[in-house]
Amino acid sequence: MYSFLYDYSEGCHPAILTALHESNLVQQPGYGDDVFSAAAKDLIKKEADAPHAHVYFVAGGTQTNLVVIHAALKSYEAVISADTGHINVNETGAIEATGHKILAIPSADGKITPAQIQEIADNYHHFPHVVKPAMVYISNATETGAIYSAEELKNISQCCRKNKLLLFMDGARLAAALCSEDNDLTLADIAQLTDVFYIGGTKNGALLGEAVVINNPALQEGFSFHLKQRGALLAKGRILGIQFRTLFSNQLFYQLATHANACAKAIAQAAISAGYSFLTKPQTNQLFIILPYDTIKKLQEKYAFYVWKKIDQDRACIRVVTSWATDKKMVDAFINDLKKS
Repeated sequence: MYSFLYDYSEGCHPAILTALHESNLVQQPGYGDDVFSAAAKDLIKKEADAPHAHVYFVAGGTQTNLVVIHAALKSYEAVISADTGHINVNETGAIEATGHKILAIPSADGKITPAQIQEIADNYHHFPHVVKPAMVYISNATETGAIYSAEELKNISQCCRKNKLLLFMDGARLAAALCSEDNDLTLADIAQLTDVFYIGGTKNGALLGEAVVINNPALQEGFSFHLKQRGALLAKGRILGIQFRTLFSNQLFYQLATHANACAKAIAQAAISAGYSFLTKPQTNQLFIILPYDTIKKLQEKYAFYVWKKIDQDRACIRVVTSWATDKKMVDAFINDLKKS
């Protein structure tokens, strides 16, 4: 049984294991004040062309979303999100458990538009009886594998600034988005157009870890206190710093995502050739292929994947996810079995 369930089924890239091993007995301060974390932060700020940004390392995506949103918002403020957004459907109500309501916007591909944001802003009447929208949360890539173009992100950013809304980008799969053949964004663009974003390591070759990049000075002050208060400040912060230093050395961060996307593209092209359609356009390492139930059943004998959504009585959408370590031989095998089934 070969798994296409996640892009974090494997451990981590060997270069990270080597870096962890080589630095293992080097004594360093705790809580991210080590030289490895400092080097990683410098590499990220250089890559994002954001010398004044503050960078913090957090263990996982849900914890990152929780800390960032809680730190940025007042108790009566709410966050706008696509209805498919990770904070809305896959985090066990973590955001709302802190008292911040999520204002969900319908979305077919996980993206939201300035018009949708503006509608919420226009309908807020500054009464103390309702929550105040204060942040827009977007994911790139989205939960269904779609990516934002530079023009789309620019327009969202302008809308947010016009309405005094913070813009937060969830980058759990940012590497896949940046390495998509359809992408025209850079890390520097994202740093310029958002108030805060994060770079996912967990889903791109790290053992664990996300790098939070805070561009808005108003959000930088006191963020480390929020990290500690929420249990997100690791004593052995070096573990995260070493990984991101490795990922952002010698273009490894991009190389791993390029491999994952290439594997997904091969499967997507085979599915198209076989006459199958998709729930959303294939752009990254997540594919949402619509297949007959009989075909799904046959494939499940050899491969693990999610049956994402029922389409009709005869078909469903499956999610196939490739990773930095996906075996090309297994991609070829999946393609052959897809064609035969």
